[in-house]
Amino acid sequence: MGDSIVQFSLIIGFYLASMGIGAFLSRFIVPKEVLFGFISIELLLGIIGAFSVPMCYLFFALSDSTGYQFFVLSLVTIIGTLTGFEIPLLTRILEHENTFEKNISDILTFDYLGALGATLLFPFFLLPFLGLYRSSLLFGFINLLVAFVTIQLFKEQLQLRKRSKTLLNAATICLAILIGYMLIQTNQHLDRWNESIYKYPIIHSEHTPYQKIDIAKNNSEFRLYLNSAIQFSSRDEYRYHEALIHVPLSQLESVKTVLVLGGGEGLAIRELLKYSEIQQISLVDIDPAITQLSRKNELISRLNENALEDSRVNIIHQDAFTFLKEGDSRFDAIIIDLPDPSNESLARLYSDAFYKLCLKRLNAEGVLATQATSPHLSTKAFWCINETIRYAGFNYSYPYNVYIPSFGNWGFILAKQSPQFTNSLRPEIEYKYLENDNFEHLFYFEKDIRINDVELNKLDKPILLEYYLDHWKSLQGEKR
Repeated sequence: MGDSIVQFSLIIGFYLASMGIGAFLSRFIVPKEVLFGFISIELLLGIIGAFSVPMCYLFFALSDSTGYQFFVLSLVTIIGTLTGFEIPLLTRILEHENTFEKNISDILTFDYLGALGATLLFPFFLLPFLGLYRSSLLFGFINLLVAFVTIQLFKEQLQLRKRSKTLLNAATICLAILIGYMLIQTNQHLDRWNESIYKYPIIHSEHTPYQKIDIAKNNSEFRLYLNSAIQFSSRDEYRYHEALIHVPLSQLESVKTVLVLGGGEGLAIRELLKYSEIQQISLVDIDPAITQLSRKNELISRLNENALEDSRVNIIHQDAFTFLKEGDSRFDAIIIDLPDPSNESLARLYSDAFYKLCLKRLNAEGVLATQATSPHLSTKAFWCINETIRYAGFNYSYPYNVYIPSFGNWGFILAKQSPQFTNSLRPEIEYKYLENDNFEHLFYFEKDIRINDVELNKLDKPILLEYYLDHWKSLQGEKR
C-alpha cells in the first residue's frame, strides 16, 4: 500500500476501535455461556487469524488498491472485534479464583508482557525464518491451542452435553489439522501465488528483517525483486548500470575512491571495476542477505562477474543515512543505487538532509549520481529529487534518462559543484550500450515530462512519497 504511516494509523486505529466494540458486546453473553463464548471466540480467532495472510495474498492478486484496502480494514475489524471479547470473558471466567482487582491485574500483566514477546518474536524470528504466510498460520494454531486447553481445564464447568463437548473437541482438532495441512502446503500455495503476480517462475524466495527477496527466471532471463518490486532484469540491466556509473565518472579526469549506497547485487560495482585507477570502493547496503546472495547465487555472481570478491571492494552493512552521518572520509564519486522511495524509510534517503550529508562526504571536484525513478511514470517524483539535490547545496545538477525495456524510461540525476561539463565518455572503457553518439541525447526530456512546480522533499515532510505513490497506486493489483 506504500504509505506505511497512513496504513499503520488506519490499521491500529481500526483494530483498537474494534476491540472496544468487542469488549462492549461481551456484556451480552449471559453468565452460563461465558466459557463456551470464550472457547468459540478462540476458535474463530484461530481460523480467521490463521487464514488472514493467505486471504490477503489471494485478494491482492485479484483486486485493485481500493478494493484491497477495504478488504484489509474489514479483516482487521473482524479480528479486532473478536480480540475485544477475550479479556472481559477471561476476567469473568476466572472471577472465582481471586478478587476482581487481582484478577484483572494478572490478566492485563500477562497480556502486555505477551504483546512485548510477540513484538520481539515477529521481526527477529518469525518473519526472517518462517515468513508472513507461515507466521499467520502459526498464530492461528496458538489460538486453537488456547481453546483446546480451556476445554480440558474447565470441562466440568462447561455447561454442555457430553456429545456437544465431544463435537467441540473434534472441531478444534479438525481446525488444527486444517492449519497443519496449510503449513505443509505453504510452498505450493506461495508458488501458485507468485505465478499469478510475477511474470516468471520464482526460483528463490526469502524474508529478511529488512525486505522480501525473490528471484524469478524464465529461460535465459532472470529478475531480482525486492518487496515485489523489480530491481533488475538480466536481459537489459547493463543499460541501467552503465548510465548510473559511466555518465558521472565521465566528468572526472581521475577517480580513486567511490562510495556506492545500495546496489548490493554488485552490478554497479562491476562497472566501477572497469576503471583501473580506482583504489577503493565502499559498498553500503543495509541487508547482509543481499550481498550474501549476490556472492553465492550462481546467476547473480556470474552476472556481476564476481565483483564483490574484488579486493578493492569494502562491503559495509549499515543504513546509508547512518553511514554518511557517522563517518568523515571523502570520496571522488558517490553513487546512489537505492530502491524507489515507496515508503517513509526510503523517502528519507532522497531528502535534503540526506543530500547535504552526501555533499559533506564528497571531494571538491567530486560527482554524485542517483537513480531517480521514472520521469515518465513518476514525473513529479523525478523532478522533486532534482530540485531537492539543488536545494541541498549542489551548484549544478544534470537530469538524464535512459530507456530500459524492463522498466521503460528511467531517470538519473548527476550533481556536482564545478560548472565544467564533459559531453563525451571515457574512451578506454568498454560499453555495451553507451556511446558518444547517444551521450548528449540522454539529457533531453520531452516537453510533456518537463515540469518545475514541485515541492522539496524534506526529512520531516516526505512529499516525494506522495508524488511517487500518485501513479503507482493506480497499478496496484496488476501483474508485475
